[in-house]
Amino acid sequence: MGKGLLAVSTMALGVHAQADGVDLLAQFMKQARSGRAQFTQVVTSPSKAGQVPRTKTSSGSFEFQRPGKFRFDYRKPFVQTLVADGQTLWLHDVELNQVTARKQSQMLGSTPAALLTAASDLQALKADFQFAPEPERDGLQWVRATPQSPDGQIRAVMVGLRSAAAGPELAVLDVQDNLGQRSVLTFSGFEINPTLPAHTFAFKVPAGVDVIKP
Repeated sequence: MGKGLLAVSTMALGVHAQADGVDLLAQFMKQARSGRAQFTQVVTSPSKAGQVPRTKTSSGSFEFQRPGKFRFDYRKPFVQTLVADGQTLWLHDVELNQVTARKQSQMLGSTPAALLTAASDLQALKADFQFAPEPERDGLQWVRATPQSPDGQIRAVMVGLRSAAAGPELAVLDVQDNLGQRSVLTFSGFEINPTLPAHTFAFKVPAGVDVIKP
């Protein structure tokens, strides 16, 4: 192979490596210390014999600050707030007039965003997950995250990312659990590293609301 062709081949391999989904995820976790976006979530329950799988769609806004803080404000079809303050995971269900509080350290992976907000970089998650690139599709680079332990709630997580001027953006989280349920979050209007006030991740239990601590 001539020097010119060798140089072109080397450049092509470099471009391919840059586009690798695992590498893009590592860049996202390193560069995006905080983020804000709108989301749509579609949850599909396991299908039963002779029945069409049931789906439930919800939407709202999402904010995070690593390590360990995130907030989901569900607006449709029901108002709910999910807040992780670094110690406790709070779920406020307005319709039920109750708040559920759990230790955040015990809930990694039980919410779709916990995987990417619990740690400050990808290397810190490799004790719990294996990461492998998946083929590009829908204009996104994909990564499959598989738990190291098969005994947890999650079977696999597919992470879809897109390249943007400000850095990689989180576009899709596709979570499959060990009970056969699938939860797909699609993000839009993603803002990388916005300044988020401290009260964003502070939760105060409303007066008169029941608090459940499983």
